[in-house]
Formats: sequence, structure tokens, C-alpha cells
Amino acid sequence: MKKILLFIALLMPFVCDAAPKNQKKEEPVVHLTDEQIYDELKKLALVFETARDKFVEEADERKMLEGAMNGMLAALDPHSSYLSADDFKEFNDKSHGEFGGLGIQITSDKGAIRVISPIDDTPAAKAGIETGDYITHIDGEQVFDMNLNQAVKKMKGKPGTSVKLTIVHDGDEPKVMTLKRAIIKVKSVKFSEKSDAAAMDDEKLPKIGYLRISDFGATTTKELKDAIKDLEKKKVAGYVLDLRNNPGGYLTAAIDVSDAFLDGGEIVSTRGKEKSDIERMFAKSGDMINGKPVVVLINHGSASASEIVAGALQDNGRAIVMGSQSFGKGSVQQQKPLGDGSAIHITIARYYTPSGRSIQNEGITPDIEVLQSKIETIEKKEALFTEATFNNSLKNDASNKNNKSKKKDSKKSEKSDDDDEEDYLSLSDEEKDARDYQLQRAMDMVRALSKVGKKNLEKTEDEKSDEKEDKKESGTNSKK
Repeated sequence: MKKILLFIALLMPFVCDAAPKNQKKEEPVVHLTDEQIYDELKKLALVFETARDKFVEEADERKMLEGAMNGMLAALDPHSSYLSADDFKEFNDKSHGEFGGLGIQITSDKGAIRVISPIDDTPAAKAGIETGDYITHIDGEQVFDMNLNQAVKKMKGKPGTSVKLTIVHDGDEPKVMTLKRAIIKVKSVKFSEKSDAAAMDDEKLPKIGYLRISDFGATTTKELKDAIKDLEKKKVAGYVLDLRNNPGGYLTAAIDVSDAFLDGGEIVSTRGKEKSDIERMFAKSGDMINGKPVVVLINHGSASASEIVAGALQDNGRAIVMGSQSFGKGSVQQQKPLGDGSAIHITIARYYTPSGRSIQNEGITPDIEVLQSKIETIEKKEALFTEATFNNSLKNDASNKNNKSKKKDSKKSEKSDDDDEEDYLSLSDEEKDARDYQLQRAMDMVRALSKVGKKNLEKTEDEKSDEKEDKKESGTNSKK
């Protein structure tokens, strides 16, 4: 087939080290002549023969050759690699929503293994592993001498079997976790109708449509459209699109997700090696949520396809982006099968947002920075001094307030931060929402935008009504 599927390959491990902004400009590439290339290839063959014959143990020729090919591609950038038949099959299984393992996405960080993000509802997520955690040992074996593929293979295994991971979280003491492997069936879109946890009894409070996309896979588009149709029937006031810790996936899925909220305009452009190699993707007519307000949540774990969606909605003025700076991967990978089950995974282009911004090494800057925080009440519900505290103050005859409620015992058991972390996984979804500071602020923003939009709509309707009245009066006067 002439056309080969392009996608943002963030389901593959990648390196976190971004190039420093003040680094020196690279020297131009000096190309070798055909004769020089031939000489270097002869040297490569000589290295192979010598290593195979002289190495102290029996040499694995396949391993050596695969290592040479992988090293060749890895020298280009962190995302280009050689995929053996097993690796290629595993990649496709992941992309199509089902694979075996722990449900954890990792990267190499200066020789260590770092967690990009755990996948929702998997053994890794349920165990409490978080973005930014470091894995130092797998089944007691330290990872510093392993490459990513070796680390991934050690964590894979028969469903139901266990693996021990030593995790270091944010400078804490290492902690050994035992996780049970499982078949990971990824449902990339979760949705629900949410209300303010602090005002659940307020029936007039508008409901918010919550859409959580954990990755961009082959089924994401259909899942999202089904979710929006369901939420639209419930007449939600607006949407929070949660892309936090979403490492990316298919470019086509990112385009479709953006298109669902846009009524036109550019979504993304890809630019290849040649200046003329530019491809632009545009939204089709038709906004599935009819212009309702959207807030997109991102953080440092939002990468690639997530950044395409956030950038498209931000540049088109369709959504407010909240959270923290995103990861900053702005390159496109292509898979080229080699005919024997293996493949080359290679970077072929950079992508740009509608305004022409390259996200590579920069990321998406949120319109409103909201860092994840703990909510702490610093003002008591009943103030110490109010009008009601004066002895001779006038009474409110209409008040139904029970005076006894003022004398409730305010003593509550206090818990340490460690206790809170241990209890978090046992909380209900509503309780987790209440602790999610970024989500609560996003919902506040959607409600505010919804209220402003409603007032503008009412104002427009009043103006139309006034115009009709003016026309009637004008017609009556002309008849007179």
C-alpha cells in the first residue's frame, strides 16, 4: 500500500531529556560518498565477524544484528527504533486496545526507568504508581544496566503471575510493590455527569460533562462520540476534557477528537524533511456539543496526541486550557514493515498547531496555570462575630436555621499525609473528585463560561424581540 498510517507513537517508551534551549547550534551534516558508505558497511561486517568469533561466550547472532539495527536508528532521535517481530506485535496489540502486563508506560531517564503514566484501571494504577515515579528494581534486579525493551519484557508475563517492583516516589524511601500481571484491555474514554462536590444538594447547579481520555487508540473516536451523545441527552452545561497523563497514540484519533468540538478550522499540520512536504488537517463542519464551553485539562504527563488536541482547541479559541505545562513531544513517527514480521519505527515529520507553533521540546502552555494542590478549609462555616452574635440584635422570623447546629462538635480525627495517600485508593469517585483541585477549578470555569453564554443568549433574544417590536411600531406609524 502506498499510504502508510501515520501516528504519534507515544505508546512506545521515549526519553524525557529535552534539549536545552541554550545549546549550541549543530554543525551541518557532512554526507558520505557512496564509496565511503560501502567502506563503513564493510567495517560493520568485520566488527560482526570479529565479535562473533572472539567473544568469550557463544554469541547470539540475531541479538547482535538486532542491536546494530536498533543502535543505528536510535542514533537519529529517541523515538526511532528497530522493532523485532515480537515487539511489532506487542505495539499493535497496545494500539488496538488489548495487551498483557501491568499497564504502565515507562521511559528512560539518564539510565533509570521512569514512569510516564499508569494506564487507568490497570494493576499499576490500582497499586498507586504515579507519573514521575522511578523504578529501580524489577524482581530484585536493578534496572540501571537494562534498556527499555529489556525492562518491559521483565515486567511482562503470564496473566495472574506476580512481579515485584521497587518504586521511588518523589524523593521518598524506596518501596517494594508486588503487582499481579493481567490482560490489559484499555477503554480509552471514560465519561460521567458531574456536579460540584461541595454543593451536591443544589438542584439549580448545572451539571458538567466529564470526558477522560487515557490514550488515543483505534477505538477512541467511537468511544468519544458515544460518550458525547449520552451526555448531550442529559443536557450538561459544558465539558471538561481531561487529558492529564495521556501519553498520546494515533494521530488520526487526535484529529477526530479535535473535530468533535470544532465547527471548522485547522487542527494540525505536519512538516517533513522537504520544505514542500507539508500536510494540513482541517475540521469538518459540525460541532457535536453545539458551542457549549470546554475546558481542557493537561499536565506534564500530557504528550503528543494530547498536545495536538489541546493546541487545536486553544488556537481556534474553542476551549480554555488549564493545568500545567505539557510534555513537549512534537514529532510524527511512521512504521515501515520489513516483510518478516519486524518493522522500522522512524520519525518522519514534526507537527505544528494551527497558529504555527512547534510543540517540540516546548509543550502547550495552559491559558490558566492550575497546579495540583490540596484543598484546605481556612475559614469556619460559622464565623466568630456576625450580626447574630449581638445580644440585642433583631431576630429573623423567617429563618429556619436550627440554633443547635451551631453547637455541633467540631472535633474531627486528624490524619497525616501518609494516611491520606493510603486511604485515597479506597475513596469513592465522588470523594476523589472533591480532592482533585484541578478538576474542581475546571468545573468552576465551565460553569462560569456557561453562565456568561446563557446571559449573552438571553441578551440576544431580548434584542431580537425589541427589533420585532420596533418593526411593528414602525409599520403601524407608516399606516397612520
